[in-house]
Amino acid sequence: MIRIKRTYDAPARADGRRILVERLWPRGMKKEALHADAWLKEVAPSTQLRQWFGHQVERWEEFRRRYQRELNAKPEVWAPLLEAGKRGTVTLLYSAHDVVHNGAVVLREFLMERSRPAPAKGKRAKARSRRRA
Repeated sequence: MIRIKRTYDAPARADGRRILVERLWPRGMKKEALHADAWLKEVAPSTQLRQWFGHQVERWEEFRRRYQRELNAKPEVWAPLLEAGKRGTVTLLYSAHDVVHNGAVVLREFLMERSRPAPAKGKRAKARSRRRA
């Protein structure tokens, strides 16, 4: 299971593994107060994309598309999160004030899409594959 949570919210036992998914350390947050198990800067949106977005809601859809493109280009950085989520709860920590429009939301959606089982093949597809064999 993969969850998201603001870095400024209190840690909880239900968080499981807590992983900071920001390029920048959260303002005013001490390392001890964060209680993060890891900091994966590489999985966060690029500095250029983050600065372009600037948390402007009107750019949200384009930000999502661009960030997903970045993620698709580097599976080695997000695959460990997906694997950890299969073994237990993982909480992606972010520091944005906007709880709806931020990189962790996109990252969680991206990971959830990849954790779903592949759709079952239809009868026609199965019959074709048997004929080829």
